[in-house]
This record gives sequence, structure tokens and C-alpha cells, in this order.
Amino acid sequence: MSTNFRDFSGNTLSLPSSGNDSPNPFDPEKLRLPAESLSNIKVKTVLQTIPAHKPSRQAFIRTHHDPNYRITAAMLELKETREHYIVAPEVYQILRTETTVEPRILITTITRQGSLFLWPLRLPKSSMKTDKWAESALAAADMAQRHWVRVTANMKAGAYDIEQASGNLPEPTWPEMTFQEILNAAFKGMVINNVNHPVLRQLRGEE
Repeated sequence: MSTNFRDFSGNTLSLPSSGNDSPNPFDPEKLRLPAESLSNIKVKTVLQTIPAHKPSRQAFIRTHHDPNYRITAAMLELKETREHYIVAPEVYQILRTETTVEPRILITTITRQGSLFLWPLRLPKSSMKTDKWAESALAAADMAQRHWVRVTANMKAGAYDIEQASGNLPEPTWPEMTFQEILNAAFKGMVINNVNHPVLRQLRGEE
């Protein structure tokens, strides 16, 4: 659409109309990227919270086969709240006689549904000839590196039963996270790095 007017000589001039007929800059069809331009974009999933606990008796699990995705660390577990704290090595040397603090193997573990967690495995107690609970849990974690397994407590046997999945299940899809990122998501604010930490003061009855 144009606007016509005459100049001083009587000639007719035509100018394009202003404003209303210009393209809308917010037209969705003009802004939408073609699908092929998105095909090479990779999204990295970073989990903000990762729990630390034993596997559910109903869940089939796998443990990470890479030894860099596990660590032996001193840990403190609050039974009432089921919270796990990592204890710094220098603090553990002071508290190693405390029954609430003991070494655990933290192993990166995943369920069939893709839920990531850290499995804190207790080491067999050297003071006992046999420690079936700890030994069977370690055996389950080792087997879970290669197979989908389910771990259930057998109270009569005093050990864990290990059941291997019978189906041909696919390999787990691990999140693209470093072990440091996993530890940070699991224990941010849950590290005991001095003997006057509020949790230790509470256990000593000082708070």
C-alpha cells in the first residue's frame, strides 16, 4: 500500500506507506530456528541433589565400573535422620575410636529408572571372624559392575541376598558428571572438617 501526492509541478508521486504494514519482529515463524540447526547441540545434565543411601530392596541397580567413581572415606551416619556426613581425614584421626564414625566405600550407583545415588558400603570389621552383612554387600556392589542386581536383606542368614535380573536389560546411561561433581551434589554442607562441628557438639551433648 502506498500514499500518492502531487509535487509543486503537478506531478503525481508515490511513497511507501509507513509503520503498519512492516513485518512484525515478534512473528513466531520468523524467529523459530530450523530443526537441523539444533541437531548438534549437546545438553549436559548436572544433578543438583544426589542422595547417599543403601539401595532399595525393590530396585535393580548397577555400580560404576570406573574406580575413579568411588572413594573410601570416613563417614558419620545419624541414625535418627539417616543423614550421612563425610569426616575429614585429620578429624577422623581424632575420632577414630568413636563408634559413630567409620570408614565407608562410597560407590556411584544407578537404578533402572536412572536415579543416581552414592552407596556407602561398610568395610568388614577386623574384630570379627566373619562379617556377612559387609561381605555380602561388597559382593553385590562388585557384581553390579557387570549385571543388574537387586539386593535384599536376609535377616535369618544375617547377610544380603543378591538377585540378578533375568532379562536382557540395556547398559545404564550414566550422567555426564565428574565424581567431584557427584560428591559436591551429595555432600554440600555435609562435611565435618573440625572437632567443633555442630554435629559433633550435638553428639557430645554440648548443644
